Amino acid sequence: MTAQPVPDLLPSELPAGLPPLATAQQLAAITAELGGVSGLRLVSSGAELERLSHDRFDYSPVLAPLLRGKRAQLIVQATTTDQVLRVAKACARHAVALTVRGAGTGNYGQCVPLAGGVVLDLSGLNRLRRLDPLSNIVTVEAGCLLADLDRRLGALGRAVRLAPSTWRSATAAGFIAGGSGGIGSLRFGFLRDPGNLVGLEVVTLEPEPRLLQLDAPASRALNHAYGTNGILTAVHLPTAAAVAWQQLVVDFESWDAALAAARLLPATALLLNSLCLLEAPVAHCMPAPGGSGPGGCPQARGHRMLVLAAPDALSTLEPLLAELGGTLVWQAAEQGDRGLPLRELSWNHTTLHMRARDPGWTYLQLLLPQPEAPALGALKQRWGDDLLWHLEGVRQQGGQRLVALPLVRWRGAAALESLIGQARDLGVMLFNPHALTVEDGGLGVIDADQVAAKAAHDPAGLLNPGKLRGWAKLPH
Repeated sequence: MTAQPVPDLLPSELPAGLPPLATAQQLAAITAELGGVSGLRLVSSGAELERLSHDRFDYSPVLAPLLRGKRAQLIVQATTTDQVLRVAKACARHAVALTVRGAGTGNYGQCVPLAGGVVLDLSGLNRLRRLDPLSNIVTVEAGCLLADLDRRLGALGRAVRLAPSTWRSATAAGFIAGGSGGIGSLRFGFLRDPGNLVGLEVVTLEPEPRLLQLDAPASRALNHAYGTNGILTAVHLPTAAAVAWQQLVVDFESWDAALAAARLLPATALLLNSLCLLEAPVAHCMPAPGGSGPGGCPQARGHRMLVLAAPDALSTLEPLLAELGGTLVWQAAEQGDRGLPLRELSWNHTTLHMRARDPGWTYLQLLLPQPEAPALGALKQRWGDDLLWHLEGVRQQGGQRLVALPLVRWRGAAALESLIGQARDLGVMLFNPHALTVEDGGLGVIDADQVAAKAAHDPAGLLNPGKLRGWAKLPH
């Protein structure tokens, strides 16, 4: 199926055509139907309902005023697939919107219910079902925390391939539904790259819900779809051999030298799992990995590179870094190290730490053209210290690339639109974190396969309504 372009925009209002809030009669009927189901927990008011209706959309000053105050009318917390089937049946029969959530670590309002209704919390589905001894493919339930999964796999000599910086709190299915990449993307690319998702177990939203087992091709349309076209109850993921990653912090006086090193190191034969580069003003605001005091990392003395490297890379890496103009200022094993792990200074944890110091910062997500220096320099010249560079090494379509998650001083929506336009004029590809819909936050096109999957799995359009632009464009 062909992809259709969608307009570029920063949303100023919620999407049109949202289903109405559930009536008191509908909610009473669902509550009566589910109240007697053993193991299900229902929450209809209070601080817990508020908390479970939100994610970290406050990263975006565009989304915050639109999503603040949006909440579920009922939270349902499930622990088994059979319970999920019962919830799906009740919502479909009574025509009530259903939004699925995991840990709520997303930043785009992926799990915020725009039309109220029911929010289904799947964090209680957290079993590791199986690690295949031949393929090393793991089958894990939707709500399993990625850090817990990694620890359990580590005892078997395996490891999670990809994880967000929020891995200690992010769930497996939440990452598939709302994430895109993170730690490990230097080696394995993005979640939607073929091979990073092997299959899904999915519950449909129909009066008689189906439990489907989807293979890799059939799962593609549900990957990074915000839970709009199927309820993910388990995921099948490839694993990697466990490595005792070493954390390295390297300071550079010269930005040009640091950028050259960030381009060169992933192209070597060294086994690296992540590479993050922070411009000096960002590096100076980050907390120290490993804690403060003896053995902790010193304050940044310039631009800072954070690297996760295999032990066998160290003897080559250390002199190579010196040749490239870097100074190794701290090193520690990742496993067993106390204090803040290096991975929690990278990806969107960088944004988190900066916003903790000054909430006037927001961010963008950019895939940089090659060579990167001209675009980086041109944008920096125009925006000065209102734009601070944060780069991450990734693998994209078989080659090594750099993505940017720059910190942007909020000057208003018009200024952000101008920056986005300037970046695109320079050949930068934007993944907009200030958008409500799957398409606008991704490649900017309607994916017909995602829409077709919604038609097949959610024919009444009740799953996370308002988040799939392609569905809204269809006649209903």
